[in-house]
Formats: sequence, structure tokens, C-alpha cells
Amino acid sequence: MKVLVINCGSSSLKFKLYDLPAGDTAALMAEGVVEEIGREKSKFSYRDTRSPDKIVGDVVAKDHTQAVAAMKDMLLDAEHGLFKEKIEVDACGHRVVHGRELFSNSALVTPEVRGAIEACIGIAPLHNPPNLAGIAACEKIFPGLPQVAVFDTAFHQTMPPHVYTYGLPKDQLDRNHVRKYGFHGTSHEYVARRCAELMKKDFAKLKIITCHLGNGSSITAVKDGQSYDTSMGLTPLEGLLMGTRTGDMDPAVVLYIMDKDKLSPQEMNTLLNSKSGVKGVSGISNDMRQLIAKAKEGDARAQLALDMFDYRLIKYIGSYVAAMAGCDVIVFTGGIGENDATMRARVLKSLQFIGVDVDPERNSSPAKEKVITRDGSRICAWVVPTNEELMIARKTKAIVEQGRSLAR
Repeated sequence: MKVLVINCGSSSLKFKLYDLPAGDTAALMAEGVVEEIGREKSKFSYRDTRSPDKIVGDVVAKDHTQAVAAMKDMLLDAEHGLFKEKIEVDACGHRVVHGRELFSNSALVTPEVRGAIEACIGIAPLHNPPNLAGIAACEKIFPGLPQVAVFDTAFHQTMPPHVYTYGLPKDQLDRNHVRKYGFHGTSHEYVARRCAELMKKDFAKLKIITCHLGNGSSITAVKDGQSYDTSMGLTPLEGLLMGTRTGDMDPAVVLYIMDKDKLSPQEMNTLLNSKSGVKGVSGISNDMRQLIAKAKEGDARAQLALDMFDYRLIKYIGSYVAAMAGCDVIVFTGGIGENDATMRARVLKSLQFIGVDVDPERNSSPAKEKVITRDGSRICAWVVPTNEELMIARKTKAIVEQGRSLAR
């Protein structure tokens, strides 16, 4: 089965085309991105596995439908395209950020499913609308092709009520659909499953802590093959200190600052999500590489931001070890988690007391998938690059095959 994976942002469309012939085997056939959708000219890049060279140019993409059309044109391009007359794809898999408690699994897009995604817009106003736009565009450009929604929140639907419930009046929580939902679920599930596979262990019998660390960061306790707790909440704002997000904070701070600085709800939302985190603390950047360089030069605010990032991560890992009554493995992924060996060493050094024994050579090795603790470490640690698109492709294939089986 060939699956086209679509990830739409407000002004971008990323895509990857996979061939999934049987079982868990998969091959990436092509990938690309349309950026600056809505401008006079949009940027387009594309490559397929026949050549390492990337094709870059401008296209007209005033909306997501035109962006999908540009993707189709490139796949059919006479010189560079992968197909000649017809795009031979069996399904489209779409990343959808928020599915609330309505979806504990991926779903074939129907009018009812589309309506449910729309019902979640109030919680995810920046993400679900472009996700829906991508679905609508693919339905128009590829009529009759199965469209599957794969939700960031679905993996975390196994959290028990005492974990996902906030301490507010229960009728108010229920009426407004307020609870912890969690995000990055596709990434957390992928790296947890992949790590179990690399360890040759039964995924359903492991206690795993997955750390997805990038500009947006989250950490998840995966107990016996299911998400037990995760750091992000109703929105991606809760949890770890991130690139531009505050993470955990006394909620009264919001009311206090709004009153003192006379901020509107929208201005406060922008402050919390776009001007805070390590960028706000350092006053420099949300790029950890820049902060590390500045800290080495003696910049106190850069060092403070790094220390805060590490401390939140250590605190969450420790709390999840306690919550699961133990831990078998800690997994690092995401741009920071995969590439910052110094951060991994700093964080894991603080966890020596629970049996994490870091191997400096393994931690700094150029291998992509690797164990970074010594043999015999009571809790082992791994680096596993995430692959959300592959996970979306596999889930899409499973939903389509399930539908075909039921139709027989």
C-alpha cells in the first residue's frame, strides 16, 4: 500500500510518500514541503529516493488546495516526478493535532469525523483549522481516495481519570471538555515501540519514559504499552519549559500580569506561547545552540535558561519513575533530544541515584539509534530519532485495511 502523509500548518504543507508492502516494512518514496502558503509566491521543495538532489522553486499556492495541487504536479512532473500519468496512491494520512476525548484511535474521515474535528477547534484554534484544510484539499484534488485522520492526542487517551482530571469543579470540567489531553502522541508511541524493538523486549511489559525535546517539548510515562501520564495538558502550554512556552506555572501569575500590565486575553496568550520559555528567560533565542554558546561566554541569563530546562526535565523524569513504581528505559528524541549529547549527560548524571549509568562514549557516538548507558545500568537510556510520518502512514494503512476487511 502506498500512503501519502500530509501535515498542514497555517501557512505550510509537508508531505511524505511511503510504500508499505507488508507487515512493518516501509520505504520512503518522496517528500517535500510547500511554505509561505497565501503569499504571492510560495516556496516549494521536493525530492524522491531516486536522487539525493532537492528540487527547489516557487509555486502559486494561495490556499491549501493550491498547495496540494502543486504537490500533485511535482509528483507527476515529466522530468522529476515519480509518476507518469496518474499518482498511484492508496490513501492519505493526515496529522490532526486535537481530537479531544472523541478519538482514542485514528479514523477514516467521514462527515461525522470532520464535524468532530471541527468541534475541537475551540481548544486547538491554531492547529485544527489547517489540518481540516489539508483534508478538504486532498478530497478535492484526489477524489475518492480514503482520507485518514491520525490524532496527536489519541495515544494519551489511556491515561486514567485521576491523572487527566484537573482540580476544578467536575461539572464545569465536563461541560467545557477541560482535562489533560497531551500531545506529540504519535512521536511518543513511535519511539517507545521502536526502543522496545531495539531492546528485543515486549513493549507491553516495559515502563518507558519518552522525552520529545524540541522547540515544543513533552515527556510521557508509557506503562505496559500505554500512555499513563504526559506533561502537556489541555493545550501544549503545560509541562516542560520550552522554546517559547512557559510550561508549568502558578495560574495566578496569568491573572496578576494581566492586571498589572493591562493585557488582553489574546495578548496574554501570545506572551505565554510565543514570548516565554527559554527565549523569554534568556532574552536571546529559542535556539538551544545559541544559548549554549552564550552560556560558555558567561551570559548568566542564557545559563539560567539552560538550567531551568534541565531541571524541569529531571523533575518530570523523577516523578514518572515514582508514578510508574519504576522505570526500565528513558528515551530521548526530537531535535534537542537526538542531537544534544551534553544536555543528555547533564540530565542523566542527576539520575545516577536511581540507577542510570551514562557511558560518555556511547552518548557522544554519531550513531542515530543508540543506547547511551553502560551495560548493567539498572535503568538504560536510549536515543531514538522520531518518525511521526512513518507512524501516521502505518496507522493509515491499518485503518484502510480494517475498512476493507469489514466491507467484505
